[in-house]
Amino acid sequence: QVQLVESGGGLVQAGGSLRISCATSTRTLSTYNMGWFRQAPGKEREVVGAIKWDGLSTYYADSVKGRFTISKDNAKNTVYLQMNSLKPEDTAVYYCAARRSSPLPLTDPRYVYWGQGTQVTVSS
Repeated sequence: QVQLVESGGGLVQAGGSLRISCATSTRTLSTYNMGWFRQAPGKEREVVGAIKWDGLSTYYADSVKGRFTISKDNAKNTVYLQMNSLKPEDTAVYYCAARRSSPLPLTDPRYVYWGQGTQVTVSS
């Protein structure tokens, strides 16, 4: 069992930046694919981005490409989502998710472990 705890969400003005973190309980983060998802009120959960277990491959949704960056710090067992040039439409609860390396595409939502989420609100 792997616990994931997100932090760093909050209220920010449009155009601003936030970095949210996902602290994991595993000591072998280097063997896990990690995903970031978000869910806005009244909308389905969607993938924001993901990073392969070896850090050599990432995916970003078109809506965030060029603005968001995912990184892994295996020594700290933590994954980050740096969000720049935030827009009101980025307002959502953000979740991190984990699964051991597998043939599933990074964007496949069948992650095994999920955090509780952190609220990000972008004001216009």
